[in-house]
Amino acid sequence: MLLPQKRWESMAKGLVLGALFTSFLLLLYSYAVPPLHGGLASTRTPEDAAPCSPAPSEPEAAIPANGSAGSCQPRRDIVFMKTHKTASSTLLNILFRFGQKHGLKFAFPNGRNDFDYPAFFARSLVQDYRPGACFNIICNHMRFHYDEVRGLVPPNATFITVLRDPARLFESSFHYFGSVVPFTWKLSSQDKLAEFLQDPDRYYDPNGYNAHYLRNLLFFDLGYDSSLDPGSPQVQEHILEVERRFHLVLLQEYFDESLVLLKDLLCWELEDVLYFKLNARRASAVPRLSGELYRRATDWNVLDARLYRHFNTSFWRKVEAFGRERMAREVAALRRANERMRRICIDGGHAVDAAAIQDSAMQPWQPLGAKSILGYNLKKSIGQRHAQLCRRMLTPEIQYLMDLGVNLWVTKLWKFIRDFLQW
Repeated sequence: MLLPQKRWESMAKGLVLGALFTSFLLLLYSYAVPPLHGGLASTRTPEDAAPCSPAPSEPEAAIPANGSAGSCQPRRDIVFMKTHKTASSTLLNILFRFGQKHGLKFAFPNGRNDFDYPAFFARSLVQDYRPGACFNIICNHMRFHYDEVRGLVPPNATFITVLRDPARLFESSFHYFGSVVPFTWKLSSQDKLAEFLQDPDRYYDPNGYNAHYLRNLLFFDLGYDSSLDPGSPQVQEHILEVERRFHLVLLQEYFDESLVLLKDLLCWELEDVLYFKLNARRASAVPRLSGELYRRATDWNVLDARLYRHFNTSFWRKVEAFGRERMAREVAALRRANERMRRICIDGGHAVDAAAIQDSAMQPWQPLGAKSILGYNLKKSIGQRHAQLCRRMLTPEIQYLMDLGVNLWVTKLWKFIRDFLQW
């Protein structure tokens, strides 16, 4: 009887220590994660709010309507408003590579891999920020605040973002973030997504922790009120404001076409926009919404649906202006180049489950409680010409940020805790 008694005592101690440790983590997280509804009011002094003062040595012309019209110089000042679950990690890798290749100055977060999301962006969140500091590229997750971002880049900076079909985005966000949205814990069926969409108002709490991930996430990321009445004139006003502020809005569903337009706008080379799909879920973790559930998901995210419809229309106007035949040729060239790099770089030629990734430097960040995000194994023998490019193209976001010298102490600590607890 002694051994069972000791086992129960050990279990009791473990539960007590676990409870204390969890309390400590929650306290730590409350300091590390900013309040959701932080207002836009600022207490900065005029000196703190000094706008970017670019060096006059390399002036850039105004952005032409078409980057390829006549001679052009590569654009190096770029703001990428990184939305969630829109292939934005893949585009982020493209920007990391371009900035690293040309020795550009990034505005990076301090301590984390995002700018204290879901709070609004403030320039004081930038690592080593000083009033008047000027940056070439801003590209990490944030809740967009135009004036704050505008003050960090030269006047001619190019603003871009990426959107995705809102029903598909909602599905992806639900599976990726659902476990950290407490009101989803009430869902009891095996298909929690379908249960939620049958009666979302029954479960959804707009003031709930992390609730923003599960309704009109694009609107929220872009800095707007995601709970606006769809009939409010502000909805269309915000959409037109996005159109005025952003030079190009990419679409996840037409990613290659989007990159061709981006390459043209920025006057970049084909090599600059080569990519491998990063942060993708394995097929078994990607259930497809049925017709009825797709309709329900679209209705639930109606603000995002209006935003997406607007920019889907404007996107194809840009394609028409670019030229359909020319677009087809350039997309084909991009896909051939990507396929060539796949054969050169990727062991086995395809993405693999997290458990099959051999190099920890290639392990992508995983959602809490799951290992659903795929990664890659780098080939052992790659020629000197391509070795550096291959590694950079395959490096996940967190590791790439560390390679670029970003202070990620909060992210690292959270990863250590998750690994220790096997979350």
